[in-house]
Amino acid sequence: MAAGKSTRMKSRLPKAVHPLCGRPVAMHVIQACRDAGLDRVIVVVGHEADAVRQTLGEGVEYVTQDRQLGTGHAVMCAEQALQDFDGVLAVLPADTPLIRPESIARMVEDCESRGCAASLLTAEMQDAAMYGRIVRSPSGEVERIVEAKDAPPEILAIREICTSIYAFDARRLFPALRRLSPENRQQEYYLTDVIGIFRSEGWPVSATVVEDATEVMGINTRVELADATAVLRDRIRRRLMLDGVTMLDPASVHVDVDVEIGQDTVIYPGCVIEGRTRIGSGCVIGPHSHIVDSVLEDGVSFEASVAVEAEVGRGTRVGPYSRLRPGARLGENVIIGDFVEIKNSVIHEGVSIAHMTYIGDAEVGAHTNIGAGTITCNYDGRRKHRTVIGAGAFVGSHTTLNAPVTVGDGAFIGSGSVITKDVPPDALALGRAQQIIKEGWARRRRERSEE
Repeated sequence: MAAGKSTRMKSRLPKAVHPLCGRPVAMHVIQACRDAGLDRVIVVVGHEADAVRQTLGEGVEYVTQDRQLGTGHAVMCAEQALQDFDGVLAVLPADTPLIRPESIARMVEDCESRGCAASLLTAEMQDAAMYGRIVRSPSGEVERIVEAKDAPPEILAIREICTSIYAFDARRLFPALRRLSPENRQQEYYLTDVIGIFRSEGWPVSATVVEDATEVMGINTRVELADATAVLRDRIRRRLMLDGVTMLDPASVHVDVDVEIGQDTVIYPGCVIEGRTRIGSGCVIGPHSHIVDSVLEDGVSFEASVAVEAEVGRGTRVGPYSRLRPGARLGENVIIGDFVEIKNSVIHEGVSIAHMTYIGDAEVGAHTNIGAGTITCNYDGRRKHRTVIGAGAFVGSHTTLNAPVTVGDGAFIGSGSVITKDVPPDALALGRAQQIIKEGWARRRRERSEE
C-alpha cells in the first residue's frame, strides 16, 4: 500500500519513493515479497500516484485509491484486480523496507497450512507508540486489533503491536471488507477491523511474532528514514564481511543493497559504494573513495577517487584524487594517477596516465604513455569531437590535442605541443613555438633599472 500523503516526511515526494540504500523505500518491500515467493505484486497508489509509478516502473501492477479513506479502503481498491484470485493474499505497507522475506514467507505459510482467515505479523515493543495493539483472549488467541488513536489506557498498556503486515484468505477478505464502517475517530475504514469480523464468524486468526522488531520499523519522518538506513547499512556490511570482504572501519563505510563485492577485497574507511556497482576479488578500495554504478574487476587498486558509470579492468590502479566519469572504460593493468579525469573514453591495456590529465571522448591504444598535464580539447563550443591515440605512442607532458585528431601507433609527441593535425604512425610531432635565447639580456635589464 503506497497511497498515503506522507505528511510527516515534510517532502513533496511520497515516502514510498524516497531513496534508501540504493532503492526506493517501496522497492525494498516489493523485492522482499518476490524473494518470499510472491510473484504477483499489486501496488495501491493515490497521493502523487504518477511519481510512484514512474519510480517503481513497470514490473508491478497498479490500482488507484482516489480518496485516502483508510487502509481497509486501500485494499478494497484492489478487489477488481483480484476478482479471480482465491489464494492467500499478503498485504504490506510500502514504508516497512526492513521486512525480511523469511518473515513474509513464514506468515503466508502459517495462513495456508492452518486454513486461517488471516495471519498477522506482530512484534513486541517496549515503546509501542502509535501502533495498533493486539488484543488476545484468555486462551491466547487473537481477538481483535485496536488502533492506538481509538484505544483506552488499558489497551495502550499492551506491548504486542500490529505491524500492518498480514496474510489473508482472499475469499473471506473482500466480503469482510464490505462490512467495514468508518465509525471511529479518524472516520476511516480500518483494515484491522476485519480481524474482529473474522472472529465473530468463528474463523481462525493466527499471529506470527517477528523476533527482530526492527524488521517492522515504519518510516514516517526523516529521522525514521535515517534510523532505517542505519539498520539496513549494518545488515549489508555484515553480509559482505561474512562473505569474505574486509572493512577496516565498517561503521564509516556506506554500501548500497545491490552492490556486489568479491572475496579478499579490502575497503578502507570513509568509502561510499552505490547503485549496482560490482567490485571483484582482491581489490583495495582506498580511503574516501566514491563509486557509483561501476564495475571494478579483480585486483584493482582504487584510492581516494570517484567513479560513476565506469569500468575498470583487472589489475588497474586508479588514484589518488582521480575522477572516472560516465563512459570511462579502462582495460587491464592501466595506471591512472593523481588528478586525472577520464570521460566517455576507452583506455586500453597497459596505458599509463600518471598525472594531472584530462581525457574526454577519446580512445587510447595499448601501452601508450600520456604525460603530465595533457588534455584533449574535445568541445568547440557547440559539439564534442573525438581524439584517437594509437598503441605504443608517447605523448609528452603538457600536450594539447585539439579534436578531432588522430595520433598513429608508435608516434611521439614532444612536450608542450599543441596538436591540431593528424600524426602518422611512428612520426615525431612538435607543435610549439621555437625557443629564443638572448645571452646577457637579464643582466642588461638589471643594469638599466639601477641607473
